[in-house]
Amino acid sequence: MKIIYLLIILFAFLFVSCDSKFYSIEDFASVEKIDAHYHIYTNKSVSMEQAQKDNFKLFTINTFSGGCERVAEAHHQLTSLNNTFDADFDYSTTFCLNGWDDPAWAENTISWIDQCIADGAKAVKVWKNIGMEIRDKDSILIMIDDPQFDPVFAHLAEIGIPLVGHLGEPKACWQPIEEMKANNNKNYFTNNPHYHMYLHPEYPTYQEQMDARDRMLEKNPGLVFIGCHLASLEWSVDEQAKYLDRFPNSSIDMAARMGDLFYQTRDEHEKVRDFFIKYQDRLLYGTDIGERGGEDKESFHKRMNETWLRDWEYLVTDNKMTSHLIDGEFNGLKLPKEVVDKVFATNTKKWYKSF
Repeated sequence: MKIIYLLIILFAFLFVSCDSKFYSIEDFASVEKIDAHYHIYTNKSVSMEQAQKDNFKLFTINTFSGGCERVAEAHHQLTSLNNTFDADFDYSTTFCLNGWDDPAWAENTISWIDQCIADGAKAVKVWKNIGMEIRDKDSILIMIDDPQFDPVFAHLAEIGIPLVGHLGEPKACWQPIEEMKANNNKNYFTNNPHYHMYLHPEYPTYQEQMDARDRMLEKNPGLVFIGCHLASLEWSVDEQAKYLDRFPNSSIDMAARMGDLFYQTRDEHEKVRDFFIKYQDRLLYGTDIGERGGEDKESFHKRMNETWLRDWEYLVTDNKMTSHLIDGEFNGLKLPKEVVDKVFATNTKKWYKSF
């Protein structure tokens, strides 16, 4: 009888010990988390209320997508939010390309960046309009490896400020809608045909976009670079691994690419889980949620919470899940606590030197 009793105690201990290595759904609100890729485009933001309720800090990205005046306006809005919420809020700045053909463009841009850093910005963002929209005086598309950028990126490396890059688009952007695997890609490119490169073969190819980025990184080995949206290599964790091995000063965020992770998890669960564990120091959680002002507060908060909770379930449990982002079922990754902590918080603090 004593032996049976001791065995029961032993099994109970082993169960508790094993279970303590992982978080559960119930731990969601008690664990510190950071959304490392968020957007706020209003000076009357309601995002922080829900973020604090769900124990999230926000790293908000400023993007050059609406002219120089909008870049400056957004910077001042984010600086104000940073001053208000302090330890729970950080942000990046960006720069515009107006005056690109002026010989003083790089010097002026560096001056703008330095002022933004002095105001509190922790990083600098470049967007997909480089390589896909903006042209020089000769109507040639400006690519991210253009020598005109060299002094700007060298300056960032010298002062230790990361460059955040959304360069190119998902590989699916160069495919017909019906061949895309992630529903979020289908929806986005259906609604944004001007960015659907399958319809615009006159623009650089997917590989040309990736090659330009890689040449830029090769020229700037001391530059810390965070590749947004799984570095536009969302279609393959194998390709993400090759990229991270090649560029040790790079990390990647997973904003707006959970659908791509979900379908790979559905098809090759252990490969994706192994990838997260091997590269646990290089992956940042983010959503790409954007608050533009005027949203219904209750429904917007619901969207924030549901997105964060879905992704928490995916990373901390092995539950069978479904998502509108893909077709079919998949199981969560059930990553160890130490990996979850890095992906959800520690890596953002380290790579952005923030919070």
